[in-house]
Amino acid sequence: MTAGDVDELLARAGFDEDASVLTRRQAEVLVLRERGVPQADIAEQLGTSRANVSSVESSARENVAKARETVDFAEALSAPVQLTVEAGTDLYDVPNRVYSACDEAGVKVARTAPELMKLVSDAAGDAVHGRKVRHDIRVSVTGDGTVRVRV
Repeated sequence: MTAGDVDELLARAGFDEDASVLTRRQAEVLVLRERGVPQADIAEQLGTSRANVSSVESSARENVAKARETVDFAEALSAPVQLTVEAGTDLYDVPNRVYSACDEAGVKVARTAPELMKLVSDAAGDAVHGRKVRHDIRVSVTGDGTVRVRV
């Protein structure tokens, strides 16, 4: 993949360095890595070391994770439904808690109980183990019924 190919992919994806949490170098590395290009090949193409490419990629992925967390936080602030699922709660109890909070707020959730449990479990990562919530989890539901989960 040439530098021109990378520029085209960045432009097609709408990358704007002035508005992004990523530097141009971080965006370039992510584009190449997402296309399956090995770090050693990227290092050669960019005229740097594989260790530097690894560091740039790691920083880029951390920035993306922080940006996602920031968006989730901002959406949660305005969500009419916000609840904390405390550590020790059985995952099977979470859907009824969410449905009850949504009923009180007049918000409709278009997810079945098994879908809610899977969403919470997947989004919470190691905060949920099996059926047990191991760390407090924040669940918010937007006015349009979108469920967000934050640890």
